[in-house]
Amino acid sequence: MSLIEAIILGIVQGLTEFLPISSSGHIELGKAILGVKNADDLAFTIIVHGATVLSIIVVFYKDLLQLFRSFIGFKWDADNQYLAKLALSMIPVGLVGVLLEDYLAAFFSGRIALVGFCLILTGFILFLTTLERANPREVTFKDALLIGLAQAAAVLPGISRSGSTISVALALGIDKEKATRFSFLMVLAPILGATILKFRDLSAATTASDTSLLPYIAGFIAAFVSGVIACNWMLALVKRGKIVYFSVYCFIVGLIAIIWGLL
Repeated sequence: MSLIEAIILGIVQGLTEFLPISSSGHIELGKAILGVKNADDLAFTIIVHGATVLSIIVVFYKDLLQLFRSFIGFKWDADNQYLAKLALSMIPVGLVGVLLEDYLAAFFSGRIALVGFCLILTGFILFLTTLERANPREVTFKDALLIGLAQAAAVLPGISRSGSTISVALALGIDKEKATRFSFLMVLAPILGATILKFRDLSAATTASDTSLLPYIAGFIAAFVSGVIACNWMLALVKRGKIVYFSVYCFIVGLIAIIWGLL
């Protein structure tokens, strides 16, 4: 891919990973708009997802340091219980990823209409944020599993991971800031794990390709910078109760994608 295409797709990945509009769905749309055939190149995928992981670490480094200190303290305190809830929430997406990731990626690749239908579904999911309860609370183990199921459903291109997990958390009565924090931290290990699993194929992928490293570097920087911006922006939007407005965007883009895909 060209340098400009790598930068555009890196920005799309960074922004849409955190904004409730589906990163995988927008990557598919971006590939179609740009006419890029190798945008799903393994090396590029690993690099931009690595940038996403780094952006989460930068934004939540204080939380992660606190959780790490508690973890090495080996005490069943609130922080270690929180880590256990995060681990529980990751089980559904881990199972779906291992069993269905390759099949779903192949099935949705190039099927813009299907991505459009999923984006419209994301729009409906975002309306769940209007069901926010009056007395917000902490995340329980049961909540963690339900939110994890929402994250597993978001492996479908067009279903927003952040949108579905935060919407479900708010509908369960969890505090806005706590819902967003849990949503972003729960994705850290799955993305990192998937990246590590695929990393063994990175050398072969880059060796077999004559593509310059410059697009990969540019894509990484673009994904990281846009990811940090989007992550902080999303935190502010949830606090103000504004993410429901993204449902309108999902409806519009989803409808356009369906029409485009069918034509």
